[in-house]
Amino acid sequence: MAEASTIQLPSQESALALAGEQEENLKILARQTGATLVLRGQELYISGTENQIELCRKLVRSLEDLWSKGKSISSADILTARQALDTHRQGELQDLQRDVIARTRRGEEIRAKTFRQRQYIQAIHKSDLTFCIGPAGTGKTFLAVVIAAQAILANQYDRLILTRPAVEAGEKLGFLPGDLQQKVNPFLRPLYDALYEFIDPEKIPNLMERGVIEVAPLAYMRGRTLNNAFVIVDEAQNTTPAQMKMVLTRLGFRSRMVVTGDMTQTDLPINQQSGLAVALKILQHVEGIAFCELTQKDVVRHPLVQRIVAAYEQHEK
Repeated sequence: MAEASTIQLPSQESALALAGEQEENLKILARQTGATLVLRGQELYISGTENQIELCRKLVRSLEDLWSKGKSISSADILTARQALDTHRQGELQDLQRDVIARTRRGEEIRAKTFRQRQYIQAIHKSDLTFCIGPAGTGKTFLAVVIAAQAILANQYDRLILTRPAVEAGEKLGFLPGDLQQKVNPFLRPLYDALYEFIDPEKIPNLMERGVIEVAPLAYMRGRTLNNAFVIVDEAQNTTPAQMKMVLTRLGFRSRMVVTGDMTQTDLPINQQSGLAVALKILQHVEGIAFCELTQKDVVRHPLVQRIVAAYEQHEK
């Protein structure tokens, strides 16, 4: 026999935050609990079996720290809240929801959306060298740039160095117009995009001229010692073993390095070993190095991206 329950939300803003864009959050809550949710004004009607309603109410309440303040809620927030309920980690969930690691130039709060993301952030703060592997959309690069940008703005390091190998994903560099720097800029675009969230785009050219921020292809790292620098090596699955060894041994005094990559998206020739895969094997037991792995459950882009990643993983198995 179907039952019903109502949750009174404190404001229109909180109702919109809980519902999400085009009520996408209500659909996810329904899929997670089996209950039916209908929002009318500031009243959330929940119907279903007693167990479905109880689970749905718990899930909505576990997100209260967010929707009560009108903060946007993502699918990752809901899935993490469900995971917290299943594993009795509600206290840890509250810490995760309240721990703001940065604010963008527009005032938007940046925080970990999943438990693994939080472990990754903690690893970067604790370790001089952190490896993070995971699929597209898990925030590997973005979170590293967030922490690095905050550190640079707080004058904790002299330089922020963002680098990645210029390996073509099915396209040829030779067909792109311009000199070498202009040719590699499209490869470095995601790093610029993350920086623009925190530093006024008009200020970045000046910071680059002064050498405070350097965005360059991996080849530019050869022969250097990077002291008092925060270094991010992106798309590391496309490094060769020699390139990976080269960049890791650039690490100087008072420096921090984060190496990110997705082992399922290697653009190297078929017979070429990935430097990231080799490094993960060789360095697994070296003291002072942190290893983090994000999965499709940590995807924080459009909900469809998570389903796409899952479908590809299933196909590859």
